[in-house]
Amino acid sequence: MPDPGPEAGVPHGRATTVLVLNGPNLGRLGSREPEIYGSATLADIAAACAELGAELGLKVDVRQTDDEAELVGWVHEAAELRLPIVLNPAAFTHYSYALRDALAMRTAPLVEVHLSNPAARESFRHTSVVAGVADGTIAGFGQQSYLLALRAVASLLSGRTLG
Repeated sequence: MPDPGPEAGVPHGRATTVLVLNGPNLGRLGSREPEIYGSATLADIAAACAELGAELGLKVDVRQTDDEAELVGWVHEAAELRLPIVLNPAAFTHYSYALRDALAMRTAPLVEVHLSNPAARESFRHTSVVAGVADGTIAGFGQQSYLLALRAVASLLSGRTLG
């Protein structure tokens, strides 16, 4: 495939698409352990992301799967099209080297996101195999984690520093 150049994924005069990818069990948000993950559904999060995305000049494409292969395929798609990713890998965070390796081939910003703070939970959740290939991680702010991640992506795309 020919190199699409540095401007791919950032069309002039229209919104840049950002993939907001969600891993296993996140389709159950709202009913799954609301004391940990909150009462917002994935549809609520998708609507909030679409609204903020429009304000930031981003087109948000929210997807969820319980299938590791499907998630890896979406990451490959993003790499080929030079699309930024906001990723909540869920359980894949801690052990999916296939996902980590796919993400290492990224060609646009990547922000890892978590509703809860994995560092404040069970010890097996303390390690992220994804964090080392991401631009950053936002965790522990519930639905706001996604919105903060979209703001970070917008900043990275504009070339502004986050520090």
